Amino acid sequence: MHALVATVVHHPEDARILHRQIRALLDAGHHVTYVAPFRECGVTPWSEVDSVDVPRAAGRERLAALRSARAVLAEHAPRADLLLFHDPELMLALPARRPVTVWDVHEDTAAAILTKPWVPRPVRRPLGAVVRAFERRAERRMRLLLAEEGYRSRFRYDHPVVPNTTEVPVEPAREPGEDRVVYLGHVSVARGAHELVELGRRLRPQGVRLEVIGGADASVRPLLRQAQRNGDLQWYGFVPNDRALRICAGATAGVSLLHDTPNYRHSMPTKVVEYMAHGLPVVTTANPMAEELVTGRPEGDAGLVVPFGDVAAAAEAVLRLRRDGELRRRMARTGHEIARTSYHWPVQARMFVKRLEEWADTATPGVPEIPRQRVRRRLAPSE
Repeated sequence: MHALVATVVHHPEDARILHRQIRALLDAGHHVTYVAPFRECGVTPWSEVDSVDVPRAAGRERLAALRSARAVLAEHAPRADLLLFHDPELMLALPARRPVTVWDVHEDTAAAILTKPWVPRPVRRPLGAVVRAFERRAERRMRLLLAEEGYRSRFRYDHPVVPNTTEVPVEPAREPGEDRVVYLGHVSVARGAHELVELGRRLRPQGVRLEVIGGADASVRPLLRQAQRNGDLQWYGFVPNDRALRICAGATAGVSLLHDTPNYRHSMPTKVVEYMAHGLPVVTTANPMAEELVTGRPEGDAGLVVPFGDVAAAAEAVLRLRRDGELRRRMARTGHEIARTSYHWPVQARMFVKRLEEWADTATPGVPEIPRQRVRRRLAPSE
């Protein structure tokens, strides 16, 4: 199978797109052409894929990127067996002649618009309604993959879920230490940028360093740079997922300080699963799915939950883990056990590849495949 994979919004080394999905396709022996903003992000493409560079769509500067993507997809789509795209914006750039087309739904786009600083506040809700209409149209014209079970209610038909799980090592590289905590992932106001800076400021006099690993919205980059100049945290910027996880190893805890927003309310923060997979206790705000995973499992607690916006509680949770080595190690072991048992990516990788193979094999060239049944069924690991 020749899969054409496209994004103009995500970083080319996005963990879900490159390190999980493309890696799974390559390991299964498939040919991949990857359309992404390599040059703009300073990324050298993998030699195993055919790479096509396009401009990146960011903030309000999206039209040029979509025009370029339209031309590239028109050239490459007719030669592929399947087109897998990752940005809702690309629905505006899909060529008429294309193979079976799959939209990988990463987030609740309409809800996310409510927190996007580049979208003028008066148009956020009306634009969300437009996005919902596009979603309904999309599921009549193409196949969908969902990153979360909670996304099912947005759509009329049944669509398979490929969760944001991760590669879980047999054993963590190191036990959690005492002198640093980590945040892994993109940084924005809604993801707790201001809380992270204040957390670093509070932990610094206690001898605990906060390391922030991930890119950031333009609106919060000056905040992070100033905090780094002040010595309140270490900001690495974007780091490829495999290297980022090596940096995380051995930290006292991994933190997730998401706000209580509609986009996050029904989503599992991937960073929480990654912390657990690599043997870190978790300190998270009370996002329902994260709280259930961290403190609601029969195996025991994998971390501590703090109220939204309560930086003092987050700092105290970190210091509690620092003081109590046995608690820290027990939560790390429990989290790793949960991740290894329930969130190990290779199980999902086999289902992901099999589903794409089936769609590519059964598709009639040039005719969109429309889901016909409203039966809601979760894929079993053996499928």
